[in-house]
Amino acid sequence: MIHSINPYTGEKIYSFEELTIGQINEKLENAGNAFIEWKITSFNYRKKLMMNAAQILKKYKRDFAETVSEEMGKPVQQSVAEIEKCAWVCEYYAENAEKFLEKEMRNTDADESYVLHEPLGLVLAVMPWNFPFWQVFRFAAPALMAGNVGVLKHASNVMKSAQNIEKTFEMAGFPEHVFQNLIIKSDKVENIIKNPVVKAVTLTGSELAGSAVASVAAKEIKKSVLELGGNNAFIVLNDADIEKAVEVGISARYQNTGQSCIAAKRLLLQQNIAEEFLSQYVNKVKYLKSGDPLDEDTYIGVLAREDLAKDLEKQVADSVDMGAKIIVGGNRRGAYYEPTVITNVTQDMPVFKEETFGPVICVLTFDTIEEAIKISNDSKFGLGVTIFTGNIDIIKNHIGSFNEGAVFINELVKSDPRLPFGGVKSSGFGRELSHQGIKEFVNIKTVYINK
Repeated sequence: MIHSINPYTGEKIYSFEELTIGQINEKLENAGNAFIEWKITSFNYRKKLMMNAAQILKKYKRDFAETVSEEMGKPVQQSVAEIEKCAWVCEYYAENAEKFLEKEMRNTDADESYVLHEPLGLVLAVMPWNFPFWQVFRFAAPALMAGNVGVLKHASNVMKSAQNIEKTFEMAGFPEHVFQNLIIKSDKVENIIKNPVVKAVTLTGSELAGSAVASVAAKEIKKSVLELGGNNAFIVLNDADIEKAVEVGISARYQNTGQSCIAAKRLLLQQNIAEEFLSQYVNKVKYLKSGDPLDEDTYIGVLAREDLAKDLEKQVADSVDMGAKIIVGGNRRGAYYEPTVITNVTQDMPVFKEETFGPVICVLTFDTIEEAIKISNDSKFGLGVTIFTGNIDIIKNHIGSFNEGAVFINELVKSDPRLPFGGVKSSGFGRELSHQGIKEFVNIKTVYINK
């Protein structure tokens, strides 16, 4: 059995019977058969169904959001925003998929030559719990609009949300087996990737999970896309708008109770403004409202599981043993971990080197932008960076120096359907979203004709 445990109350709220090997294989076979018909449907037909999915998400957003909050502890208003964003990505690809994948005519020595974009087939999605809807829809919307079919292996603690996603596509009118949820644990993933009907795999999750999945996919010579961890720096320069940087910096670190790969985890402050910025920042952290994730005014919920809170507690404790100083927060109660700010941080400490997946931020100072870039790049991750400055022209000259998948100036790092999303180094490879994302799981076919 697979169980969903409410991390706020500790209660078991849902239980699911795990699929047998025979049932898994049947679902994969059904998906392969569904692809035969789905791949030849028109873009207009797919668009209609994807627009239906967007409307269903909007209609049931509160119900779906409450399930998300119950299963993994996200404050409910943030859960509602997540569902709304999923509707947006459905609408975006419904409107743009045909244009993104249209035939590209090329001038060559041939009488006629062009490039086609054709679906690969069945794509396996291995998804995490921190954004139970968004992580899935940012894969599913482009993949299905491209003519692929999908199966979802979701995190075990958000299986009710996974069922709600499958139900959304069913209610939208998608043909049977075009999108299916697999109620399984992680130990079944390897054999699923090896199944000949599976043509590609996408994973959002930890380095360990990504390495394991990519290794199997590589042995099977199948395409994979990985969106893994992050350790984003949030850099504030002397000429920045301090009040705005503080406000955005709070959201960048503490939304979703800090459980985000693109959250700002390392706060880098230029010396002249460090004291002023930190004073304002800490004052706001102290008054962040913690509580029941289902309460409308809760901003900080709980971590998705108690073991995750314990892991975070250890990272902080080990850093304190090395000389770091907690200036606010630092206490754990069950799956709840207080919003925390840590100073006196050095680059060999866990809170700097490792990804802290919860409401903890470490603070360092620097003198020059070149020093800030060096500190920011001192990470095995490369997902994104934020720089706050009043002089855009100067910082533009340094964008190429950051070893990241994204550079955001005067704004927190975030995902947007219109922009490619992904990282470098241990943050993974491949891209989601935008026109780059929809082309990850297509056959880019060259056609060369002489008459």
